Amino acid sequence: MKRTELFGTDGIRCRAGVAPLDPRTVFAIGQSLVRLLGVGAKVVVGRDTRESGSWIEGALAAGIEDAGGRLLTLGVITTPGVAFVTRESGAHAGVVISASHNPYYDNGIKVFSPSGRKLSEEMEGQLAVLLSESESSGQGSSSDKLDQFDGHDLIRHKSLDESAGQGYFDDLTNRLASVLRTAHNLGRPLSGLRMVVDCANGAAAQVAPSVFAQFGASVSFINASPDGRNINEKCGALDTRMLRRQVIETRAEIGLAFDGDADRLILVDQSGAEHDGDSILFIIGTHLKRQKRLPGDRVVATVMSNFGLELALRDRGVNMVRTAVGDKYVLEELLQRGGAIGGEQSGHIIFPEISLAGDGIITAIELLGVMSETGQNIIELTRGLVRTPQVLINLPVERKVPLDSLPIVQEALQDLRAELASTGRALVRYSGTENIVRIMIEGTSESLIRERAEQLSDLLSSSLKHENFDD
Repeated sequence: MKRTELFGTDGIRCRAGVAPLDPRTVFAIGQSLVRLLGVGAKVVVGRDTRESGSWIEGALAAGIEDAGGRLLTLGVITTPGVAFVTRESGAHAGVVISASHNPYYDNGIKVFSPSGRKLSEEMEGQLAVLLSESESSGQGSSSDKLDQFDGHDLIRHKSLDESAGQGYFDDLTNRLASVLRTAHNLGRPLSGLRMVVDCANGAAAQVAPSVFAQFGASVSFINASPDGRNINEKCGALDTRMLRRQVIETRAEIGLAFDGDADRLILVDQSGAEHDGDSILFIIGTHLKRQKRLPGDRVVATVMSNFGLELALRDRGVNMVRTAVGDKYVLEELLQRGGAIGGEQSGHIIFPEISLAGDGIITAIELLGVMSETGQNIIELTRGLVRTPQVLINLPVERKVPLDSLPIVQEALQDLRAELASTGRALVRYSGTENIVRIMIEGTSESLIRERAEQLSDLLSSSLKHENFDD
């Protein structure tokens, strides 16, 4: 099995119960991971709130134990929480069972290295080979443990230790306490701040209320009652309508929206307007620049970030470096160049000096730090960020036909880029986690780019149908 057949840009992800997230394959993944790491390897496992998380955890844990691995299961915890415990506990790997922002019926497996960094593509490739060998030899399906596993009931483990996540919680509360001390010393107490926090009925519901409850502010929590199926459902970072209403109704100064595994953050200001990852990069990046704490005067973003962010940062003496889509590519660039902040428009923000994993709660705390030091709200902090009109179309596809094999589409894309010249951008790429092709066009005329995006979408749709018909 090739790496690309198993791993996308953010681990393994698909509909729960369908290969490679069926019980036997998940069991074999657990076995293969230990074979990759060595007998006796310690593996930390955590999950979000999806109803499929329990049985996937059970199958994975059974495979890990069957191959001679040592297991530490954390129960429900955020993705960055697993990365933290993996690093702090000296584990050989950490595994998160989550599909992040996807609907409840999807799930996924993400693997972290001992440093808390996502597994390298090289090691993902080795794991894919071992899994393929295991399936070919029948090793992955021969265990009595799996024969007794019905795919629905969680296999109980003596190693279950939800308290192991306490260190992560303590780290978050210490960071928030530091922000509060700074605010107090500057004579700008945050204790009177009114906040609304949307936990997306996901893993943040396990952590955020306990962290922000000690804030001393007026904090309201919504979508903090997960039932296994309501994760990301009309809430959280993907749908801020409820949060925007709550912010306006409660006259809050800020709203925070997390996604299902709490590795991303979207903001809502006191007027009810939404602010994505580009706003966060602008706010914190320019603040670090003013504080002379921005190495190389550099912020790392991806090709999806708005052209207006690049211009606004440039006006303030900050260079924006773009990478491919995916927080792991952002992290690679940050580590290679020694950066302090990078992230994605979707709200994944990384502070490599704090954590090698994107963490929505840490991002929120860092943002509150900027508010405390400047005495400004989100509207004031984003002045000067003027976005270029951007149109994004997500086109569902049956399979991911190589885009460079569609000459008509490539010719149209080339013509479009020539038309936009230096006034805009056009990008077509497949999602790394879903069967979707994304069409993104920026330009000075919103009507023009919307028309061009729809034309390109129609052309791409017909070309893909033709390819599938020929097959």
